[in-house]
Amino acid sequence: MSIVKNQPRYKNSLLQAIRGTLEHRAMWLALLVEEAEKKGLKPEEYAGAAIKKCGCIQGKELVDKTKGKTSLKGLKKNLFTIPAQFVFEMKILESTDDNLSIDFHYCPLVAAWQKMGLSDEKIAQLCDIAMDGDRGIASQYGCKLNLGKVISKGEDICQIRFERTEPIIK
Repeated sequence: MSIVKNQPRYKNSLLQAIRGTLEHRAMWLALLVEEAEKKGLKPEEYAGAAIKKCGCIQGKELVDKTKGKTSLKGLKKNLFTIPAQFVFEMKILESTDDNLSIDFHYCPLVAAWQKMGLSDEKIAQLCDIAMDGDRGIASQYGCKLNLGKVISKGEDICQIRFERTEPIIK
């Protein structure tokens, strides 16, 4: 029996369609990892680096939208938009130049892996790989991403915390 709890509260057709696109992306990741493992590659040797690189590209694009400013208020405005907040059922707890704290109450990526029938251990592994994208985004803002509770390990929320580690560019 799975320990992963991941049930959406909001289920309208638009949210389901958007979540479906994210689930499809999550399925790609799972299947790429599965095929690579069949060839003897270990996910920790390649997957996180590739996903982090993608996050760095996205993070740079987000910083460029704010003319090079690295305030986490800009990250909230440009990435964690109202639509995104509905898709992931987010609650913004803090949003300052140096800290951005968000609780996610639902994850479509985890939902995809659950639908695929993956083990709790595999779901947790894939989640950590996927979070490397967010780690890459954080690096472009001069920040570190800290995770508290995570849905993929049976918690009821994902605690996402961006914390500044380098001077802000205003």
